[in-house]
Amino acid sequence: MDTIFALASAQGKAGVAVIRVSGPLALEAGVQLCGRALPARRSSLRVLRDESGERLDEALVLTFSAPNSFTGENTVEFQTHGSTAVVTAVLDSLGRISGLRMAEPGEFTRRALENGNLDLAQVEGLADLIDAETEAQRKQAQVILAGGLGDLAEKWRANLIRAASLIEVTIDFADEEVPVDVTPEVVGLLQNVQAGLEQETAGVKFAERIRSGFEVAIIGAPNVGKSTLLNALAGREAAITSEYAGTTRDIIEVRMDLAGLPVTLLDTAGLRDTDDHVEGIGIALARKRAEDADLRVFLAEDDELLDVEMRAGDIRLRPKADLREDAGNAVSGRSGQGIDHLVDHISKILQNRSAQAGIATRARHRDAMLTALVNLKEAQDILQRGPEFYDIAAEEMRSAIRALEMLVGRIGVENLLDEIFSSFCLGK
Repeated sequence: MDTIFALASAQGKAGVAVIRVSGPLALEAGVQLCGRALPARRSSLRVLRDESGERLDEALVLTFSAPNSFTGENTVEFQTHGSTAVVTAVLDSLGRISGLRMAEPGEFTRRALENGNLDLAQVEGLADLIDAETEAQRKQAQVILAGGLGDLAEKWRANLIRAASLIEVTIDFADEEVPVDVTPEVVGLLQNVQAGLEQETAGVKFAERIRSGFEVAIIGAPNVGKSTLLNALAGREAAITSEYAGTTRDIIEVRMDLAGLPVTLLDTAGLRDTDDHVEGIGIALARKRAEDADLRVFLAEDDELLDVEMRAGDIRLRPKADLREDAGNAVSGRSGQGIDHLVDHISKILQNRSAQAGIATRARHRDAMLTALVNLKEAQDILQRGPEFYDIAAEEMRSAIRALEMLVGRIGVENLLDEIFSSFCLGK
């Protein structure tokens, strides 16, 4: 395997830059830049020099001997001063060392996967942690990166292996009298795994929302103050406002952090009948996004008929509280009346939904667990037909085990790896 190197910290000027080298020649490369041997699993302050002996920088050098590194290989990290010139000089010097090459996107993490230091779910958790913008996203990614999903899958897998082995023992001794009927234990194991899988698959929708963000749409007739309310919630002029109906003709999106949760607010075109072709397109988009949104905030009078049907959990408020004598259950983006209450209300609803999130966070996870569930239900149905069908039931259990192995990337995910690692930077 090649020895690779890359800048692991962000591009641009900084106080410190981290340059990582991993592979069989990593320690030798460190010696070439430092001029003398490096201590194993230690840090030391060294002067870095190029092949001509010219001083490049003074850096903190960390060494990790295989398998005790992130990648599972010999690894050296140089913590240099973070100027662009220093980083370029060190990278150029590493590139001139025979046997070293620049890393590809995500290659360090891919080697950690291939060397068994991470499973695929942990790799995805690492990507999520790097992209995390809110506290909820950080916590969710940390659970995955710590191996939470892999541990859960391994527990399910162990139960299924136990169940399959009990059935296979019965098959092997079909012509002899087996002293104990293993069927109740097998059924109990299968039902236990099934319950866990059903709980996790039900929570994927909410876990995905924590990872990608909840959508909250502001809906109402033209000129009721939707754009003004969006601007007030965003704390900036994100949408154009005017006294003319139909000003908003497209979906205006504002990303924000509400109570640690990622939320995208949607300002939609006012819902009404119109002969204006462009406004009509905007209204059609508004209806579609409103239907797909996780939560809708309706601005409408108490006796007003809504063009979009409310769902459980949606919020309905009267608009333009600043123009009313009775401002109960009303909100105004212009004056700020009712804004704090609305933010608290939205936050509580989304927090309650996020509390239902499981550990699994992606459609790939859900698909693998749903496959395992189908196999488990089929296995239980087959078991009820009697011992002569136990071999078929055992195969269904093995299929469920394979689905769980796909969940953590042990088998059948080769076609996904390039896509997954392409989202990583060179130094990760």
